[in-house]
Amino acid sequence: MKDITEVVAIDGPAGAGKSTVARRLAERLGFRFLDTGAMYRAATWWALDQDIDLDDALAVAQATQSMPLELKDEEGVQRAMVDGRDVSQAIRTPEVTREIYRLDQNRAVRAHLVALQQAFGALGPTVAEGRDMGTVVFPKAKCKFFLDASLDERTRRRAVDLAAAGRSVDVATLRAEIHERDEKNRNREVAPLIRAKDAMLVDTTAMTLDEVVDHIAGLVRAKW
Repeated sequence: MKDITEVVAIDGPAGAGKSTVARRLAERLGFRFLDTGAMYRAATWWALDQDIDLDDALAVAQATQSMPLELKDEEGVQRAMVDGRDVSQAIRTPEVTREIYRLDQNRAVRAHLVALQQAFGALGPTVAEGRDMGTVVFPKAKCKFFLDASLDERTRRRAVDLAAAGRSVDVATLRAEIHERDEKNRNREVAPLIRAKDAMLVDTTAMTLDEVVDHIAGLVRAKW
């Protein structure tokens, strides 16, 4: 693998604000933005769309490897395109969210997507967000951050996002789903969600989006 260092790696659990913070930070710094979660979501959506048995690890891996995926930046928004179709909204449905852990735990799927992520990061300064950016994908990233927030706050943020998208939500069920996903991500055998030893912890529970971006941008500029 190429020695990729021109990367700001942002990891953390669901609802900690990684995607929004990373996107805003990339805009602020003039870097490229990489939403790796969208890649796993797209692969999950693609497998479901192709009627792949998600319990068939080999079939899922083959489907992911053949998936015609493109991440396109349009007017400050990164869109996920699969086979020429904009699936940016489709990959955020509860159905995809419930099944994504199956692909998270598939070694062949991860190997393929990690290679794509590293190729993206090799193209120039990048802000990459996910759950194993600082530990697996970009272990030599110049700056690493681990964003976290309380479970209740992360649930509240996710509920707001879903409501804005016109989706009804039961908060108690949503909280349980996020907690379950946390446990699966932290305890999975392949690339578990952990804070890299050299990653700076940022607790976003009581911080506004602007405060988080300002804080991280200042740290990045001091080190870059």
